[in-house]
Amino acid sequence: MIEPVPVPMRERLIDAASELFYAQGLRAVSVDKVIERAGTTKVTFYRHFKSKDELVVAYLEQRATLERDGIGAAIAASNGDAVTALRTICEQTGIVACSPGFRGCPFINAAAENPDPESPVRRTVATHRAWYRTMFTELLAPLDLPDVDDVVDDLMLLRDGAMVAGYLGDPNAVAGSFFRGCLAVIRGGTSAVPGR
Repeated sequence: MIEPVPVPMRERLIDAASELFYAQGLRAVSVDKVIERAGTTKVTFYRHFKSKDELVVAYLEQRATLERDGIGAAIAASNGDAVTALRTICEQTGIVACSPGFRGCPFINAAAENPDPESPVRRTVATHRAWYRTMFTELLAPLDLPDVDDVVDDLMLLRDGAMVAGYLGDPNAVAGSFFRGCLAVIRGGTSAVPGR
């Protein structure tokens, strides 16, 4: 019989926090709830995290890695075609928005609960948003758009809107609406994008 591989305690705490923070909100979840869910003690918790904010940052960094890996795979599968990559990213967003328990973007949610832009949590959110901007800029580079910064601003707005719409609106409509919006924004910046 193969014994299960034990999960390191730090990872167990992040996994427990991830489940609780996303479902209930950052402020609603105490360190004690996370400790209870992970099946450990306060002493063990504080060996791994100096504060709740440090745990929140670890949770957001884990979510960022998952998003970046998914988007990276979509871009790699597109063979350099920006529109195909955007379509796949939009489809993935729609799939996530339709998943049980979807509560919107964890980064938007975290920012809403942390008003101080200099807090570690908000800096982590800002880092992830900067990554998105860089990803969109690099993805669009082959299209040689005249105002790529404006297009990236618009794509960020569409992405944020898709995440909110997936939570508050009809999640089944997210992928198509997000993709149509992306195409409209890109077409507004160039005539080189084929009508797909």
